[in-house]
Amino acid sequence: MPAKFTVAAEGASKIVVCLRGSGLGQRPGGEAGGRRGDCARQPADVRQRGARRRARAPGNGSLHGRRRHHPQLYINYSTNPAAYLERSRTVVDVKPSPVMAQFSSRGPNVLEPSILKPDVTAPGLNILAAWSEASSPTKLDGDNRVVKYNIISGTSMSCPHVSAIAVLLKCAHPEWSAAAIRSAIMTTATTNNAEGGPITNADGTAAGPMDYGSGHIRPKHAMDPGLVYDASFQDYLLYACASGGAQLDRSFPCPASPPRPHELNYPSVAIHGLNGSTTVHRTVTNVGEHGAHYSVAVVEPMGFSVKVSPTSLAFARTGEKKTFTIKIAATGKKSRRMKRKYLAGSYTWSDGVHAVRSPVVVLVA
Repeated sequence: MPAKFTVAAEGASKIVVCLRGSGLGQRPGGEAGGRRGDCARQPADVRQRGARRRARAPGNGSLHGRRRHHPQLYINYSTNPAAYLERSRTVVDVKPSPVMAQFSSRGPNVLEPSILKPDVTAPGLNILAAWSEASSPTKLDGDNRVVKYNIISGTSMSCPHVSAIAVLLKCAHPEWSAAAIRSAIMTTATTNNAEGGPITNADGTAAGPMDYGSGHIRPKHAMDPGLVYDASFQDYLLYACASGGAQLDRSFPCPASPPRPHELNYPSVAIHGLNGSTTVHRTVTNVGEHGAHYSVAVVEPMGFSVKVSPTSLAFARTGEKKTFTIKIAATGKKSRRMKRKYLAGSYTWSDGVHAVRSPVVVLVA
């Protein structure tokens, strides 16, 4: 049964299908239809998933789903095309999820390639969020509605999810530093979707560390990470010295030979332009039970060996620290197509309860 809707006198009882083009923003034609309230926008690339949905003017919708490309064919080849609008409904438990949105910021880290970015990914697509009543939900001329909430997409939506988790972790563990909180969030993130398969990009291709960093956040797991990679204020001052030669604190002059940028005690490893081998040091702090014993499992990037030493860590008490090395070496001659490519692997410390995972990314020289 068709749902009732109201439009202005011009174009009454009509549904205008507006092709939106390849961009994400509103188009002039879409704005005109939006002001009348009778425009059903159809994305130009019908194969693309994970696209943000902007707020709609009244009676304004989008065509999505497996058959969203059929209306255009129907309109073009029918002498008297007709359509009706059904009532909107909420769809939950969409699979596969999560999926990396097409607009999500991705690596590499152009400022310091020796630190992997992004760190993690978090919900940021079509989020029901608070909205200023000083602005209409669409920001279109003629839209005078006042709302307290809106559907928003972007990094500005992922950020509050991660920030809230950081606040919860600080409340649960007031003694943790900001670096420890970051570590807990990163090392407990998952690279699998709800169906158990790998997280994919919006176009269906497999995603990787350059898309989601360590993975999708898991707040419950972050509360009890087992081990954390902590870093002090001095560690970051040394990193600044090595990365850009910047002396950030007048009381702390940069040494003549500061540690290399990738030696910052970070929960991930990124090696920029490796030709041969390099050794990285990391230190973990036990924030779990006394008497914990961890063993390491490694997934090597294609064309590289990754050797962690020692392969097991024993902690007699909570708060105890252990240092280990990660030796990354090229194995054999690299093909031309592999050069200047980022290849990904990982290593994971596990005690049978906790899985402390760190991605390893190498740029082939």
